[in-house]
Amino acid sequence: MTAAAQAPARVFSAQEKTITLVGLMVVFLLSALDQTIVSTAMPRIIEQLQGLEYYTWVTTAYLLASTVMVPIYGKLSDLYGRKPILVLGIVLFLLGSVLCGMSGEPFLGNLFGGGMLQLIVFRALQGLGGAALFTSAFAIIADMFAPAERAKFGGLFGAVFGLSSVLGPIIGGFLTDHGSVSLLGYFVEGWRWVFYVNLPLGAVALFMIIAKMPSLSHRASGRIDFLGALLIVLTTIPLLLALTWGGVTYPWDSARVLGLFAVSAVSLVLFILAERRNPDAILPLGLFRNATFTFGNLASFVINMAFIGIVMFLPLFMQTVQGVSATNSGLAMLPLMAGLILSSITAGNLVSRTGNYKPFLLGGTAVLIAGVFLLAQITVDTSRLDLGWRMFIVGLGLGPSMSLFNIAIQNAVSPSLIGVATSSSQFFRQIGSTIGAAIFGTLLLNNLQSELPRYLPDVPGMENAAKNINLGEMRASSGGSDTDKQIRAAVDAQYAQIEKAFGGDAAATQALLQNPQIPADLKATLKSGGVAAQVRAQLSAQADAVAGALNRGEAGRQALLASGTTPAALKTQLRALPAAALATPAAAQATAAQVRQGLLASAPQVAAQATTQALAQVRRTLDTQAKQLAAQVGSGMKQGFTAAVRHMIATSIWIILVGLILTAFLPVVPLRQQPQGEDRAAAVPMH
Repeated sequence: MTAAAQAPARVFSAQEKTITLVGLMVVFLLSALDQTIVSTAMPRIIEQLQGLEYYTWVTTAYLLASTVMVPIYGKLSDLYGRKPILVLGIVLFLLGSVLCGMSGEPFLGNLFGGGMLQLIVFRALQGLGGAALFTSAFAIIADMFAPAERAKFGGLFGAVFGLSSVLGPIIGGFLTDHGSVSLLGYFVEGWRWVFYVNLPLGAVALFMIIAKMPSLSHRASGRIDFLGALLIVLTTIPLLLALTWGGVTYPWDSARVLGLFAVSAVSLVLFILAERRNPDAILPLGLFRNATFTFGNLASFVINMAFIGIVMFLPLFMQTVQGVSATNSGLAMLPLMAGLILSSITAGNLVSRTGNYKPFLLGGTAVLIAGVFLLAQITVDTSRLDLGWRMFIVGLGLGPSMSLFNIAIQNAVSPSLIGVATSSSQFFRQIGSTIGAAIFGTLLLNNLQSELPRYLPDVPGMENAAKNINLGEMRASSGGSDTDKQIRAAVDAQYAQIEKAFGGDAAATQALLQNPQIPADLKATLKSGGVAAQVRAQLSAQADAVAGALNRGEAGRQALLASGTTPAALKTQLRALPAAALATPAAAQATAAQVRQGLLASAPQVAAQATTQALAQVRRTLDTQAKQLAAQVGSGMKQGFTAAVRHMIATSIWIILVGLILTAFLPVVPLRQQPQGEDRAAAVPMH
């Protein structure tokens, strides 16, 4: 222990603890909300700032910056104290929020390359500050509260995190849709308030932290490990980029993705070599000799990897299969968050009373496995209520792990390493979430490509739909918007080709004759020269028959009038013939020729009418077929997507089972009844 670490610990009053706790909860809410509130605003942001190709980078920039800074802030807070680092983090976060809200404004011009790129840079700045919020909050709680007392507060913070997961998308959607206002002649778009809303919350938190929170003594002495910090950055950023790009932007076996993995691996080896004998290591490797630290972080890593795979894609299932709107999908997740909040608070209070966290971690993970198993049984016909109670059970299982792993790790390490241990726990949790998002995203896409062809209609083009499906555009209505447009375009193209063929286009006729989708009767019509040719042939045959009958004189006329096959218009014409027109063979022959010529002269008009009627019938038939096909495709997509999600969720059971096994190896270290700083002699030493 250093001299600084051995100094007498300060005893905090109940008022100081309460004020600090409230301030930290505001900080925690601020950081947790920002991870979810932006998602519902992104379509509107893309619409205004353009740059759809940079869509994922808005999230990736925040994630990269915050993840790599977590262990660095942990070490800095051990060296210089929690309060200065937390204040720095809040200031950076609020500055990033202001600049994010200003992205794309005319007065920023082409800074960093334009509006969307500005937003990415400013989100990274937000991430630099956001990393300090979570890390410092948990470390300050460890400094001020005894581990046994800390458990119930940890459950409360887990509940805040769960609540923010629901409120974030709802608030983001509301501000985006209804927040546009004019202030002093300046128009502010609704989506900008998604970032500006951080300012009042942040101001309150900053005031309470600066003015009311007591100054905490430094927990360690030493210097900043710049080499370790650099190697963490070089290990983490290439890894996260490879996992983010792999299988989406670039193939997994592409030189770029493999190169990033290689850089990450080499940097990791160099980091281990550099940190082995460094007394001021940013992540002391001796911590991994502590079984609680090692197994707690590994279990948390694995469970968060599985958790993100479930939470990330359930809203998409609701939108695609159950017809829940994008904005309301946050509300639809309420059962899961209700279970999480309930079990998190309950487990925290019970651990506070019993002083033993392991039974609740094991029990929670077992309940999580049961809940995920039930969730893996969903079908296309699963109702929202049916899905809701399954999600509630999943939430009950998730609750204990949200805070108890962190408390177990803090309880097991030396007080001088609380900041590093806390930040490491958060670091492994975030890395687990990132890897989980990448793995389960790839799993879902692979499952879709194998499952969709089993449910989609066996028509040309559907095999490509399975490969190139746009999940964001899938809807519960038949076929989805993109599919409807594709089917309609195909129908229009086919109708246009038939129209050309009926007009005598030889190429169009040949293409239709070779198309297996064209009905046999339509092909027969095309082979005979089309509707016009058929009409001309029929009129020619009719004209010959009428002329032949009239050549027989009055008897022939009477036979035509008595025939049911003679058109009404022709019968009227025959009745109007004077008797002299058929009185002699020569007159009858001349009359027959005139009638025949008149019938043949009407061929173009009759053919045009017949073609119009035939095309109208074709149009009606194609429209009916299009509706049926769209319904089949829509149903097939929902069934295929459900099957893909079901298989993906089932895969997560095995990952959670690994987490359960790791949790079983977690040592039981009784929770201290005094704050970490007041019980230094009981701390587990690190060598």
